[in-house]
Formats: sequence, C-alpha cells, structure tokens
Amino acid sequence: MTENNKRDIVCSGIRPTGNLHLGNYFGALRNFVKLQEQYDCYFFVADYHSLTTHPTPDNLYLNARQILIQYLAAGLDPERSTIYFQSDLPQTAELYLFFNMNAYLGELERVTSFKDKVRQNPNNVNAGLLTYPTLMAADILIHKATRVPVGKDQEQHLEMTRTYAQRFNSMYGSEVFPLPQAVGSEGGLVKIPALNGSGKMGKSEGEASTIFLTDEPSVIRKKIMKAKSDSGPTEMNQRKPEEIENLFSLLRAVSKPETVEYFEDLYNRCQIRYGDLKKQLAEDMVAFVEPLRQRILEVGADEQGLRRIIDRGKEKARASADRTLHEVRHVIGYRD
Repeated sequence: MTENNKRDIVCSGIRPTGNLHLGNYFGALRNFVKLQEQYDCYFFVADYHSLTTHPTPDNLYLNARQILIQYLAAGLDPERSTIYFQSDLPQTAELYLFFNMNAYLGELERVTSFKDKVRQNPNNVNAGLLTYPTLMAADILIHKATRVPVGKDQEQHLEMTRTYAQRFNSMYGSEVFPLPQAVGSEGGLVKIPALNGSGKMGKSEGEASTIFLTDEPSVIRKKIMKAKSDSGPTEMNQRKPEEIENLFSLLRAVSKPETVEYFEDLYNRCQIRYGDLKKQLAEDMVAFVEPLRQRILEVGADEQGLRRIIDRGKEKARASADRTLHEVRHVIGYRD
C-alpha cells in the first residue's frame, strides 16, 4: 500500500501480433489474474507497439480484439481491472511526445532489445522501434503506475521508465510521476520452452513449435508428437539434454506431480519411451488448453457484452489519463 492508503497501481500490456500462446499464459496472463486481486490494474492491448514490427497488419482491430477476448477468457475481470486498447488512449501518444523531447539518441541506441531487432531486421529500423522505451514509459506513467510486472527481457525498459519519470520530475521541479518498481509472481514466472528443442515458446519460433490458446485438440496432439527428442538416456540419472528438459518443463506446467515423477523415474532408470511421454503430455496439454479455447469462443460470440467491456475500459482509462496529462501540461507551462 502507498502512504495515502490507496492500493498500488499496476500497468502492463501485450502486443496483438498473433494469438496468445502457452508462454504468454504462464509468463504474463496467469500473473495478471492474481495481480488484479491485490492492486488497481490497467491491462491494455498494445496495438500502437505492434506497428513497430508489423506496420501493415491485415486487420489491426480484429487482431487487437482477439487479444482482448483472450485476456477475458484467461480470467481478467473488467469489474476488477481496467482493460482497454492502447489506441483508445490518445493521451498516451501525447505523453510519449513529451518523453521523446527528453530522451537521448545514445541511450535509446544502447537498448538491448533495439539492437536485437536491428540485427534481426535491418531493413525496418524505424523511429518507433528506437523510441519503444519512451512509449512504454508513457503507457506506464499515464496512469502513474507504481508497479509493473516484467520478465527478465523487460527489466531494462522498466529502468528507463524510472529514468524518464525522474528526469521529468527534475526538469520541471515537480513530483508528477512515481518511480515504478517491478512486481513479480508468487513462485516466479514459469518459462515455457518451444517444441523445437531450444529457446522459449513464442511467435518467432513458428507455429509448429508453439501451443496457442486457440489450438484445437487435434492440432495440439500433432504438435506435441512432433516435438524434438533424442534416442534416450544411456546412463542412469544422466543429465537431460535441452530438448528433453524442455519436454519435462512442459509436463511440469500442465501435468500432475505424480505424472512428472513417473516419467522422471523412467528416465533416470533408462527405461523411458518418449512416445509414451509425448502421448501423456499431449492429453494433459489438451485438458489444460481446451477449457481456455472454449471460453475464448464464448467470449468472442458475445459481441454486445464485448462492446460494453471495450467502451467501459476506454472510459476508465481515459479518466485516469486525463488527470495525469492535465498535471503534466500544467507543470510544463501549457494552458488547458
């Protein structure tokens, strides 16, 4: 709790660059659902951010709508959280402009994720990609968020958000912005590996290596059975190679502890058959994902209910943003 006895504010979002997957669920969504019980939460669909790497989406609104549906299906509650589209908040774009006036080229060029994106796609080094940290800062600080759920790869961005908040406060002799802190997950965030034997599950690994929350049971079974494995252990209790450890990580995420123990024991005694492990994993994965998939279909079919949630989220987010921007414009010297 803050000093004035108000609940701390949490803010986070996911880009609409494809359906959410198991990595998103365990790495973010499951934590979001828990956070909304403890904090005042703002969860947005980051459709501005998506344009940095997907500048010409086939249908930006439908992509964003699908992510919002999946938020709701995973358990985000519009009664407990403010859920909205980033593009429904033009105030964010104005705060982004103000932060860009006080951001320096050298510090932006040193951002690890920017350098990674430049290496991956040197023909799309746009200004939005460069200034991603200032837009992220605007997303967080437009609501004066004090806590931000971030993974390891976002820690540098959060540190930059603190830098921009502190820089603004210092430049204008004000205390407009808090310095947000990272908020973790009880037990830590679960990292979900890709099915191709290396890396973490994500859209960049390809559909065949990723379990999406919208995948039908037959698709899940096919993907799991094709997951990379090896010829099996040759020594008792030997260390698992990465692709096998990944299969066990997936098993630990969706299966009962006794199931994991059973296959661990078989592996350690050099008696494991990966076909049996994959069949069990596939069925447990289907049992985990299918209720989410069905819920996604139900939420998406209620167009009127969805429209009410979108409108309400926009109204609540804009009210918060207006308060912040009024104060920002005042301390800079603009007349509202």
